[in-house]
Amino acid sequence: MTTETHSSEDICRLPLPAREFRMSFTSTPRGARLARRLASHRLDAWGHPYESDLNTTVTLIVGELAANAVTHGRVPGRDFRLFLSVDPAEGLARVEVTDTRDDRMPPGPPSALPEPDADSGRGLCLVAALASRWAVAPRTDGGPGKTVYAEVAV
Repeated sequence: MTTETHSSEDICRLPLPAREFRMSFTSTPRGARLARRLASHRLDAWGHPYESDLNTTVTLIVGELAANAVTHGRVPGRDFRLFLSVDPAEGLARVEVTDTRDDRMPPGPPSALPEPDADSGRGLCLVAALASRWAVAPRTDGGPGKTVYAEVAV
């Protein structure tokens, strides 16, 4: 019989597992707010404290994408979905927000900031500035709608 022992240095070098969180939310401002709060709470539970750069950045991105799903991607009676993952091995956090409206696609990368007195139009500018990469893709599960995703380096 062979037993294997590890020093404390070896244990510290073991890669951290990828973490994932999925949940559906009502397509309301309250649902968007809850998605943002739960994402921040989940990141804190995964070892990224509330005040950390990763937590604040990802929480802001979740808030913007959830607000857009509620404002522009809402279909009455249908929820939007949030998928959040952090993979330390890849050094990447990923946010996906999926809504059920495919006739209203977000524009490509923002070319300029909106006018200072504009009521809206800054959300995707913030996402583009904070994320390493972001894009829009059709839903992969065959349902109507789209997924807007953003990736942030860990």
